[in-house]
Amino acid sequence: MSRSIGFLSIATGLCFLVAGILFGTLGGVFYLFPQELRDLLPFTKLRPLHVSSIIFWILFTAIGGLYLYLPRHKAKLANKLGLGQYMLLFTAAIAILGCYAVGIFGGREYWEYPPVLGIFIATSFILLALNFYKGLRHKPALEKWPVYRWMWLSGIVFFLFSFAESYLWLIPYFKQNLVRDMAVQWKSYGALVGSWNMLINGSALFVMEKISNDKTTARSPLTFFMFFLGLFNLMFNWGHHFYNLPVSNTIRYTAYLVSMTELLILAKIIWNWRNSLSQAQKYKHLLPYRFFTVADIWILLNLVMAILMSVPAINLYTHGTHVTVAHAMGTTIGINTMLLLASVSYACIKFRNGFSLSQVKLLNRGLYLSNASLLVFWLALIGAGVTKAILQTDNPEIPHAFLMQQLAPWFIGFAASGFGLAAGIILMAGQLLRAIINRRRIPEQNQRQLQTL
Repeated sequence: MSRSIGFLSIATGLCFLVAGILFGTLGGVFYLFPQELRDLLPFTKLRPLHVSSIIFWILFTAIGGLYLYLPRHKAKLANKLGLGQYMLLFTAAIAILGCYAVGIFGGREYWEYPPVLGIFIATSFILLALNFYKGLRHKPALEKWPVYRWMWLSGIVFFLFSFAESYLWLIPYFKQNLVRDMAVQWKSYGALVGSWNMLINGSALFVMEKISNDKTTARSPLTFFMFFLGLFNLMFNWGHHFYNLPVSNTIRYTAYLVSMTELLILAKIIWNWRNSLSQAQKYKHLLPYRFFTVADIWILLNLVMAILMSVPAINLYTHGTHVTVAHAMGTTIGINTMLLLASVSYACIKFRNGFSLSQVKLLNRGLYLSNASLLVFWLALIGAGVTKAILQTDNPEIPHAFLMQQLAPWFIGFAASGFGLAAGIILMAGQLLRAIINRRRIPEQNQRQLQTL
């Protein structure tokens, strides 16, 4: 039953991925034709629809992987708790998107839905935490846990803590002070991203261990060092989000030191893992391997950008520009989405009947198309952000409408590449959904042919 809940959660996540990509593509068009689309679909609705859909893609798919992978270690997840957790999160997701569609708001940036709906999300994660505890309380001692179990545990705990913290604005002490309100808002959101990164990275390391048949990776000192560094990063690196606020310099210095160092260690681990695989193992699990390889490249690209953005002198000019959006898109799609797709493709191979020859070809085309488009998309956003920073610095009084006109070539670039990105991701999501739904066994001849692709 837990395996069925896992695939149900993953399938739901893939549907939200498609929805989020479509909303994002429309958002790119909005930059080119703002007046024509303003009445039809206001950007104030389109942006939260896109952001929330992608967040639910991450949450549902990461949680689905947890349901699939824990039973492999004889961790029995309670079926009723699992189904209840799924239904609460699904109800929250549908209600939130419905509120956006009809124009009912009431929260803060990224969590712009009426605050009462947060109860469903919080309760869902409480049930997930209880399920995780019930499944592992009588299992091997904590010191024998592989690192991915610690990642799953800390991801769940810190999500609950940070999610509760994100609602402190409801208390007058925070709400009535602009600096305090913004500082807590950005701190909690940064930690929330770190918490679901823990869930994603935990599943990624689990899959890497199973593919390589090497249990030392998830138990090595380097991997645990990465975990503790990531945990430290989760708790403290968010400070670079509000360099411009009058907060303590200690926060700024700490954030600068720890910003994104987690990605450097993760890149090294994936690189070492890839080099350790035999040629036969690479071909046997070709799809997950390719997704991991692409994620590794995006980790390195975003690491360079993250280090630059964490420098206060640079952050002063790039904060709030499209450079920040480029970093968010590179991280969310290039890293998180590719790692999750690696996990989903592994799950389909391991627990379903794998992929047909035609499905593998389409998945590979989608992978190449989406990442080539994402690179153009990413560079166009960086170009728009840098151009905006230069124009605003040289001409502080420049009208916003004229400023946006100067950025039009960059907007055309990222809007056009957005269609390619959407097409590639929808192509991959469609094949993965087919593999999850279709239980018919793939002919063995086709499975052998996959090794030659």
